[in-house]
Amino acid sequence: MKKTSEDLQGVIAQMLKPLKNLSLGVVIEGLSNYDVIQFDKTSIKDLKVLEILKKAANNVTNEVNINGIKRSRPNEVGNDIEPFVINELEKLNYKAFIPRTFDGKSKTTGYPDIEFIDEFGRTHYLECKTYNKKNIATTQRSFYLSPSKEFKVTKNAIHFGISFEIFVDKNIGNNRIYKVYNWKILDLSKLELDVKYEFNSDNKRLYNDDLILSEKQ
Repeated sequence: MKKTSEDLQGVIAQMLKPLKNLSLGVVIEGLSNYDVIQFDKTSIKDLKVLEILKKAANNVTNEVNINGIKRSRPNEVGNDIEPFVINELEKLNYKAFIPRTFDGKSKTTGYPDIEFIDEFGRTHYLECKTYNKKNIATTQRSFYLSPSKEFKVTKNAIHFGISFEIFVDKNIGNNRIYKVYNWKILDLSKLELDVKYEFNSDNKRLYNDDLILSEKQ
């Protein structure tokens, strides 16, 4: 029993040492067995895809700025931009949709946000983000990827990021109207990720009768 306890302590101690600077490509390959392909700046095909993404980004900017996006918090705006991106890619004759899992289920949550197919029949993944120019150079965490049994990466592909610089156009009650000022298109293949483990529980276990010492009846 003591040996088991000592082994467990060793495992926990190791978990307290976060992993740092792992490339997205390495992480995706480990989770899915599929490769993250680096964007090739000398490839005519890759450059054509980039041109389409640039056109889509400009069109999304124009569409969003007609009425803006009403939200109380800026970190919610990224989710609202995803349908605009899908719509504009489809207008440019790309097939774009919410990625499906290995079981063929369409899943809105988790990485990546969008899967699209170019004119050459190649699959690509696209993650949508927003940013504020004031904090773009800070260490504020802005990218998350969680392991899942229903992972949405099911093909070898280039993994793009598209991020829109948003600003508050006006306030309406407790909400704000956000519009887009600028955008960036990213090659995520070399994005560096950190891993920090955490322990968690749930309400069923937290409020178990065995734990309750006293409560108001």
